[in-house]
This record gives sequence, C-alpha cells and structure tokens, in this order.
Amino acid sequence: MYELSGIRMVRDGRTILSIDHLAIPTNEMTLILGHNGSGKSTLASVISGLVKPDAGKVMLNGKDLFSLSERERAREVAFLPQKLPASAGLICRELVRLGRYPWRGLFGRWRDEDESAIDAALEATGTSRFARAFADDLSGGERQRVWIGMLLAQASPVMILDEPTSALDVRHQYGVLALLERICREEGRGVIAIIHDINLALRFATHIVAMKGGHVLFEGSAEMLEDEKNLRALFEIDVKLIKHPMPPKDYTALHKDPLQVAVVCE
Repeated sequence: MYELSGIRMVRDGRTILSIDHLAIPTNEMTLILGHNGSGKSTLASVISGLVKPDAGKVMLNGKDLFSLSERERAREVAFLPQKLPASAGLICRELVRLGRYPWRGLFGRWRDEDESAIDAALEATGTSRFARAFADDLSGGERQRVWIGMLLAQASPVMILDEPTSALDVRHQYGVLALLERICREEGRGVIAIIHDINLALRFATHIVAMKGGHVLFEGSAEMLEDEKNLRALFEIDVKLIKHPMPPKDYTALHKDPLQVAVVCE
C-alpha cells in the first residue's frame, strides 16, 4: 500500500501537485485519470521514486520510499515512463534483460535465475517469437509488450506505467490493458497506470485515482466511475453511461455487474 501525506510540488511559482492524503493499493489494477496538466505524470514520478516532492512523505508498505537506495527502490517498483528510452540496436531479449539489473549478483554476474526470469517475461507477454528481432522493427503494440516484459523481468511487486497506450491504435490499447490486467490478476503484481480513455478505465480498472489541477478529485473503487456526476466533474463535459450492448466474455466471467460505456453528449 502506498500512503502519501502532505505532498507538495512547486515549479516556477506554481503548485503542480498538492495531496493532503492518498492511499493507493499495490495489489490492484489502479488507473489514474485526468486532463493534461492535472498532475498525473507528476504523481507517477513521485510514487516511482523518480522525483522527490518538495514536501511530504511517500510510504510504501510502511517504508519511506526515498529512504531506500536506488537498487532497493527498483526491487520494489518498476517504472515505465511515457517517453521510452532509446532501444536502437537492441534485440528484444536484450531489452527485456535490462529489467534484471537490480537483481544482478556480485560484480554483475548473470545467473541462471536471471535468464529464467527473462524467458518467463517473454512468455507472459507473448513476445518470445520476437526475442531475436530488433525492438525498433516491431509495431507499436508489439514493442510496448516487450517493454512490459522488461518490467516483468524486473520482478518488482508494483508496476507503474505512464500512458502506456498513448501512441497505440484502439486494438493495441485494449490489448496492452488486457495484458496488464491479466498480470495483475494472475501474478499478483500491482499495476498503476495513467490513461486518458474513460472506457478503458471502465473496462479494466479495479481502483481509480482522478486528478484535477494537481489535486485528487476523487479516488477509490472503480465503481466511482459509474457515477455520471463524477465524470462530468472530472472531464468538464456532459457524459452519459449506457449498458454495453455486447460485453466481452472475459469481463462477464469476472464481474457480476454489467459493463458500462461512457458516451459524450456534446
């Protein structure tokens, strides 16, 4: 469980993040929503340990996140930024292999368990067939799966992803979120991801953090998204919820309540 208290971040005289208290589960599919500039990426940078806030505390499972060494943090949290690092010249197996650096033995020696973790990550993300292919030669959706494989190989119990679907077409957006949801459900990894699409959140989230103007507008169970007042307050647009005409079988197998779809009415 993440527990944030008294968080403040100011840049150029402007408060970009102000959170009195926020608890984020580390065993659920948590999706962070909000307008551009609402503080989503700043929040992700803080809880990943990438950026220390100007004030406040970030606790992860009872430990001060910023009291941990870089390697200790990497063993607790795996982070994938929106702007991905360069992968030029790397084959996919080499890219996934980068996730093992926090676990390397004395003098950086590679062990059998490192190779096993890489194999398992490629298998889990359906990218084993691309192991010897150059990452830059893959489609956007395929390449994103390889990057997620790198997070899996890192073997951290929490995975944080900043807009993992932003550069993908609709089919691959759903494919990536379905993969993350399956990893969360079957492997017990906590997933915290920033997205923009309401319907992706309705489909996949179990927990929601809604950001607006650097503050938390609301947070809690994904059922909070099934309140049209909440959606209007978050997106400042008239939104109606309707019952999904053909809900996916994998959704109905896991949920009792019907799947809702958000429709913009302006």
